[in-house]
Amino acid sequence: MKSILTTLACVITMSASAQSFLGKWKTIDDETGKPKSIVEIYKNGNTYEGKIIKLFRGPDQDPDPICDKCDNDDPRYNQKIIGMKIIQGMEYDEDDQELEDGTILDPKNGEVYDCKIWKGDDGNLKVRGYVMMFYRTQTWLPYEG
Repeated sequence: MKSILTTLACVITMSASAQSFLGKWKTIDDETGKPKSIVEIYKNGNTYEGKIIKLFRGPDQDPDPICDKCDNDDPRYNQKIIGMKIIQGMEYDEDDQELEDGTILDPKNGEVYDCKIWKGDDGNLKVRGYVMMFYRTQTWLPYEG
């Protein structure tokens, strides 16, 4: 009986760790430090995905832009950025407690990067897009709204 409870506790703990990525996250612009968007991360089968559900736009900016910088071959080309899936194919690595082996799209420049996501000690997400050994890491904040 004790081993069953221990096994159950381990399964619940691993599931809870993977679940901690789910939800809405506020992205921050690297250059201005201002909120940029809200991304919702969700599970789709065995992988994790993320889509933009809100953009923070200035009065001089298009409130509902399209991804005109995306590759012509990409199905997201000329599609609305709000509602767009920008994170795809992420898998949970139990050992490292992170999402990996997927991609992230930066709609601002249309580039798709390999991606890794982990939870910081402060409860924020660390989102890294990279090409080979070059990378950029952003901090995403939990969003209640």
